[in-house]
Amino acid sequence: MNGRPPRLTVREVRRYERDVRLRMPFRFGAVTLTGAPEAYVRVRVALEGGGEAWGAAAEMLAPKWFDKDPALSNEDNYTQLRTSLALAADAYTADATPRTAFGRFAAHYAEQLAACATRGLGPLIAGYGPALLDRAVLDALCRLRGVSFWDAVRANLPGIAPAGLLPELAGLDTDAFLGALRPAASLHARHTVGLLDPITAADRRPGERVGDGLPETLEEVIAAYGHTYFKLKVAGDVRADLARLGAIAAVLDRGSAPYHVTLDGNEQYADVDGVLALWRALEAAPALGRLVASILFVEQPIARRAALERDVAPLAARRPVLIDESDGDLDAFPRARARGYAGVSSKTCKGLYKSLLNLARCARWNAQAGAPRAFMSAEDLTTQAGLAVQQDLALVALLGLEHVERNGHHYVNGMAARPAGEQRAFLAAHPDLYVESHGAVRLRIAGGRLALGSLGCPGFAVGAEPDWGAMREAA
Repeated sequence: MNGRPPRLTVREVRRYERDVRLRMPFRFGAVTLTGAPEAYVRVRVALEGGGEAWGAAAEMLAPKWFDKDPALSNEDNYTQLRTSLALAADAYTADATPRTAFGRFAAHYAEQLAACATRGLGPLIAGYGPALLDRAVLDALCRLRGVSFWDAVRANLPGIAPAGLLPELAGLDTDAFLGALRPAASLHARHTVGLLDPITAADRRPGERVGDGLPETLEEVIAAYGHTYFKLKVAGDVRADLARLGAIAAVLDRGSAPYHVTLDGNEQYADVDGVLALWRALEAAPALGRLVASILFVEQPIARRAALERDVAPLAARRPVLIDESDGDLDAFPRARARGYAGVSSKTCKGLYKSLLNLARCARWNAQAGAPRAFMSAEDLTTQAGLAVQQDLALVALLGLEHVERNGHHYVNGMAARPAGEQRAFLAAHPDLYVESHGAVRLRIAGGRLALGSLGCPGFAVGAEPDWGAMREAA
C-alpha cells in the first residue's frame, strides 16, 4: 500500500431496504420509535488500471432525528433520506473522473449540500447519502487490495487530504496522523436508557412485558450484560427528569464498582438556562450525588435552531458539552467550539471522513492548548446487527475511543427477522462479536464490552454477505 493512493470510479449503485421492527418502543426526545426501514447500498467500483469489486453499507432510515419538524410524518423523513441517497448515487456514478475514495467525497461535498438545500433538506440529511456510499466505496477498495479497513486507513489508502476542504488543517501530516491510529481490541458498550424504558420490574404492569426472554428493565440489562457505561435520556422537564434520574441512580448505585454516565438532551431544552436549571437541581439532590459525579458530558441539550446562538460556558464549567444534531456540516464543530462546546459525536450516518477530520481537529486543538479539552464521543442511531453496526464499531475502535453507545441490540431482537443462512454466515465470520441465543444471532456483550478482533478482516469490517435476495429494491 505504498505510493500514490489508488484512484477509482463508481460504476454502479444498487439500493435496497428491509423493515426493522422494534421489540419494545424507544422514546428519544419527542418521538417514540417502533420500527423503521434499514437502507442498504451495494456499490461497484473500478480501479484505474484495472480491477473491479463490490462494496456495501447499511444504515437505518431513522425518522425524527435528521429533521424533527413535527409537521413531517415518518414517511416524509424516509423520503428525505432516500432523496439524499439518490442524489449522491447519481453524482458519484455520473462522475467519470478517476479519483481517490476520499477525493470523490471531497469533490461532491459542496454539490450535495447545495442539491439538498434546493429541496429544503438540511445538512444532516445531505450527509446521509454520501455517508453510506463512502463506506461502500471504501469496502470495495479494501477488498480489491485484500486489506482491512483499519490497515487501509492507517496507510491512507483512501487518499485523505483534508486541506482542500478544511484549510485549518493545512500543514497536517495526514499520513503520520493516520498511521499513528491504533484500533482498540474491544469497547465498552454504553447502554441507552430511553424515556419509556422500565427501570425496575415494578415499572411493568401485568401484561406489559415483551416476554421474549431478553432483558427489558435496566436491572435486567445490567444483570445480563454487565454494563458500566450508560447514556441517559432527559426530556426537557426538570421535575420529570429529576424524578427519572433518581430512579435510575437507585439502580446504578447498588453496585460497588464505578460506573460512567452521559446525559443526552436530544434538543429538548430551549436554551442553556433550562439545562443549567436541571444541573443545579441534580447537584442539590443528595440521592443523586454519585450519579452526578459519574457524568462524563452532556450531549446536545439545546434545540439545534438555538444551540449555537449563545455561549454554553456556564454549563461547560460543570461538565463538557457535546454537539450531535447540530453537527450538520464540516464547519459545525469549529462554530460550536467558539460557543463553548468541547465535543462532537461520531456516527457513521454523518460520514466516516467527517469523524476522521474531527479527530484531527481535536488532536490539533489539544496540542495547541496543551490539554485534552476537545473530544469525540461515539453515539448510536439504532444501528443494526451486520453491516451497519460492524462498520460503526470499526470506525469507533480506530478513533481511539473507549466506549460507544449501543442501543440497536436492545430495542431490536438481534437478527431474528433475517434469513437463517444470513444469521449463520455472520456468526461464523464474527464469532467474537455475535452469539446465538433466544432463537437468533445477536451482539455478544460480556462484562459490558464488545470484542472486535474479527472486524480486522479484508473489507470494511464485514466478513459475511447479507442475503440481498431477502430485501426489496429501493425505488
